Amino acid sequence: CVPASPYRDMNGALTAIRYARENHVPFLGTCGGFQHALLEYARHHLGWSDAEHAETAPDSARAIITPLSCSLVEAFAPIRLLAGSRIAEAYGALHTQERYRCRYGLRKELEAEVFAGPLKVSGYDDEDEVRAMELQGHPFFVATLFQPERAALQGHTPPLVRAFVQACATAN
Repeated sequence: CVPASPYRDMNGALTAIRYARENHVPFLGTCGGFQHALLEYARHHLGWSDAEHAETAPDSARAIITPLSCSLVEAFAPIRLLAGSRIAEAYGALHTQERYRCRYGLRKELEAEVFAGPLKVSGYDDEDEVRAMELQGHPFFVATLFQPERAALQGHTPPLVRAFVQACATAN
């Protein structure tokens, strides 16, 4: 799933994400894809049927995706990757600098509940805000609030995109 939320068909996006998650299909979500992967997981894995995105349901009592404290539009910022994570393996490092064009992220108060199961944080920013996550037990289910694909604008193949393509090539 790609940036540029809200999606024209949120239910279609959530259905595709759920299919990838439940059927072990490689998935890479960036920016809006990260947000919607969280929303899908909350609704279908955690059972929070009333989970919403504040961009499309600003008055929701269960908005799990809310405006960031500081907009990340056109930001370039450091990310601390967790050792042993798929994303750290893809980068071959525990630190990276990445580009954003984002205004929404996970509501901080829900972090412990959301990541208590198989979905795990795999990257934080300098303020310990979640910037990357992955699903344990899945061949490749990774989502980032940052947009690694923007490295292509400078003529670079992003390591995470390379890892995703490799996962797709070896998927059953």
